[in-house]
Amino acid sequence: MIIDFVGAIATGFCLFGVLLIVNRVTGRRLGRWIYPASVALGMIGYTVWAEYTWPVRTIEASPQMRLASENEVSVFYRPWTYIWPQVTRLRAIDASHTLVHPEQDALVLTQVVFIGRWEPIRVAGAVFDCARNARVDLAEGVELNADGTLEGADWRALEADDPVLRTACAVGEEIRNERGSGT
Repeated sequence: MIIDFVGAIATGFCLFGVLLIVNRVTGRRLGRWIYPASVALGMIGYTVWAEYTWPVRTIEASPQMRLASENEVSVFYRPWTYIWPQVTRLRAIDASHTLVHPEQDALVLTQVVFIGRWEPIRVAGAVFDCARNARVDLAEGVELNADGTLEGADWRALEADDPVLRTACAVGEEIRNERGSGT
């Protein structure tokens, strides 16, 4: 949050400096009102850019993350969000913490990462069954056996097009393909 504040201030004053130079070069033809207006415009522009690009920047900064879904919202105090909804939360799969057991190809053990704007990152362990379209959260009482099966699991059925399930299964497929190719 402090980085966005500093970025907005810096952008405003950079635009102020550019207009100061332009005004000198053009023989002082611009009015004095242009300076505070340029600072305000720069700060507002940076803030809007930061609010709308944070999901892309967050995922690109973490190459091991695979974006599963975004939560878009529209709020009355930002009327433009009714035209261009703003993303406030992301769900991603951490590919670096994803495993597929050699004996249970349909099961994908992974971490689901919940990222919210201005919120701490939360991580939850889960196992997805790509063949049955189901998920079990790794909680106390759930045990992973040596053969890749689970004991004490409370499986929850998911829709076949569930974005987190599809992303976890795609990462599992990547792992199976790497294992099959020997890399």
